[in-house]
Amino acid sequence: MAIDTMEGLRTVYRPPAPRAELKVLKRLDAHCRRFIDLSPFYVISSARADGRADASPRGDPPGSLAHVLDDRTLLLPDRPGNRQVDTLMNLVERPHVGLLFFVPGFTETLRINGRAEISTDPKLLETLAIKGKPPISVLKVTVEEAFLHCAKALIRARLWDPAARVERSCYPTYGQVLADQIAGADAREIDTGEEESARTELF
Repeated sequence: MAIDTMEGLRTVYRPPAPRAELKVLKRLDAHCRRFIDLSPFYVISSARADGRADASPRGDPPGSLAHVLDDRTLLLPDRPGNRQVDTLMNLVERPHVGLLFFVPGFTETLRINGRAEISTDPKLLETLAIKGKPPISVLKVTVEEAFLHCAKALIRARLWDPAARVERSCYPTYGQVLADQIAGADAREIDTGEEESARTELF
């Protein structure tokens, strides 16, 4: 049965514990800042004006993934990628983002929601340079909500458990998947190109 009202939803899920609402901050405290400093990876979600949503991964060495400008402002670099810029196009239409930060070995995650502005300010770009290479642009996020998310999901997933790792050989290479999906694409050529790009164009 489909649930399409708030009332219907609450007949299935009981109300949250009071601390679930109390833990939501409107700023980045010392714990949020430390979590961000330790994180090498986050997922950013955005949506178009028509409501269609998108989520995209972002990764950098810990300490370079994001820069906390102040307790309400977070700077996120946009480094070279596939130039599809789905997230950035979404933000031009609707400047709201949801961020989910991970730290390897931690089962808690950090969630941040806010408004994002795309900037090419040279000073901001230089702040987030790696090996002398600045990002293409910077997302300047005004924090509206920040909170630590409990560990249950990552515990269920056994995400960091070495015994739960999946052998890469059980799934086709990136190039092979695209060759199966795109007429005329060459798997070996794609894989070779991706390896070279990862070696020379990460930053």
